[in-house]
Amino acid sequence: MDTEEIGVETGSQQVLDLTDRLETFCRGKGDGLVNVFAPHATAGVALMETGSGSEPDLIEILEQLLPRDDRYRHRHGSTGHGADHLLPAIVSPSLVVPVQDGRPLLGTWQRLVLVDLNRDNPQRRIRFTFVAG
Repeated sequence: MDTEEIGVETGSQQVLDLTDRLETFCRGKGDGLVNVFAPHATAGVALMETGSGSEPDLIEILEQLLPRDDRYRHRHGSTGHGADHLLPAIVSPSLVVPVQDGRPLLGTWQRLVLVDLNRDNPQRRIRFTFVAG
């Protein structure tokens, strides 16, 4: 098993493409599985097409599902921060991708993204773990 944790700065980006970082981590590792994990209570990771308008569509639907207002019992942080704590129940904090010859076997349009609506914490960590097989 080989593990690496990287730091990312989300800034104003709510959907951050991590595919290049994933490919770099997998390079030279052979065949196996890579687990991608966001060790945060308010962020998740997903596979999706980017650059075609899907990112703002995803944000829009998540904001409809999780409005940023004062309806939540979890009330610390900025207004609507309770919604941030529900996000990982919808967008999982982890996923697994098969790897062959050191390349993640993503579909033609699939990109690995961090989904993070939390405006209170732009500093994030992502853990890649490769298991040979």
